[in-house]
Amino acid sequence: MNPLVPLERLGRAVLLALAAIGRITRFALGAASHILRPPFYPREFGHALMNVGWLSLPVVGLTAIFTGGALALQIYAGGARFNAEAVVPQIVAIGMVRELGPVLVGLMIAARVTSSIAAEIATMKVTEQIDALVTLSTHPMKYLVAPRVFAALIVVPLLVGIGDIIGIAGGYGVGVQNLGFNAAAYLKNTVDFLEPLDVISSLVKGAVFGVIAALMGCYYGMNSGRGAQGVGRATKGSVEAAAVMILAANFVLTGVFFSV
Repeated sequence: MNPLVPLERLGRAVLLALAAIGRITRFALGAASHILRPPFYPREFGHALMNVGWLSLPVVGLTAIFTGGALALQIYAGGARFNAEAVVPQIVAIGMVRELGPVLVGLMIAARVTSSIAAEIATMKVTEQIDALVTLSTHPMKYLVAPRVFAALIVVPLLVGIGDIIGIAGGYGVGVQNLGFNAAAYLKNTVDFLEPLDVISSLVKGAVFGVIAALMGCYYGMNSGRGAQGVGRATKGSVEAAAVMILAANFVLTGVFFSV
């Protein structure tokens, strides 16, 4: 076997990855430019707000409340080994607001919204509806991509804030009802422990994750292959890419906000 073959494969993979990053970056810049320039499509924007925001509330709420409750149980069980059970309110609050709230909401949006956007746009491409938009002098990026990305930018931080509150409430319910915490003391410890930077970082993460989720759905939908298999690949690829990019962005943003 030629010893250079592994290097060639590695180089080819790196070049393909860089090319993909370049295409996604160009797509994101194009979407941003169309968000800022008229014409605007308020009806499409309203539909995107409903899909990304209101219709995502049930799954976000259920995910957050069960996560907050489980987190309280785990922290109590772990803290009992070191006689540190009293830290449950503080750790639940910081864990939900800094990390679990935004990340779980971002992943739920990727699972629900990204897949929906990718499947919808890919189906439009397969059925030549996007070509029809071009024929009618309507730019697909302006009509399909910009409203969805802008809606996600606005709504996902709100979902993250709601998810943080519901998650803390889930920990509160478990702490008071199952673990014997005083209700007033639990709330006081939660409020006193959180800082403005914690909340700001959570909302900024939500905005970034929302843009990533919407962009990946639009990008894979616009670049899908033909036929049912193309739609399936676009949907699967969009969710995988959005989930990985959300986790990577979370790592970067955590370092930016909380680096020592």
